[in-house]
Amino acid sequence: MDITTFSTGYPFLDIFVTMLFVFAWVLYIWIAIIVLIDIFRRRDLSGWGKAGWVIAIVVFSWLGVLIYLIINHDGMNDRRIADAKTAQGQLDDYIRSVGGGGGGGPASEIAKAKGLLDSGAINQAQFDAIKAKVLAS
Repeated sequence: MDITTFSTGYPFLDIFVTMLFVFAWVLYIWIAIIVLIDIFRRRDLSGWGKAGWVIAIVVFSWLGVLIYLIINHDGMNDRRIADAKTAQGQLDDYIRSVGGGGGGGPASEIAKAKGLLDSGAINQAQFDAIKAKVLAS
């Protein structure tokens, strides 16, 4: 067989260009989703402002996304960091509530009661009752 019989109607350069277009399309979809998420998370933008940005992104595609990124790049990062801090705070609060209220367990409760005993806020009998209650639970 001659090598010319295996030629193709779709040369390598066309495959490469097609791959570049597919990559650019996937990249645009990814960036557009990130931008749309940021638009709908914003509390400082009215409903009309959000609608305007969505229309700009849909109608002008790459240009709309790039304009939004140029105008709001710092705000996007600040909102993302604030959301992450809020989520971390909620997780920490939940863990504290499930883990015994963040008190550190029986030893911490006994230490608090000992501090009250030393300050004179409670007497020895009250301290012993608190200690027995904490150790029993």
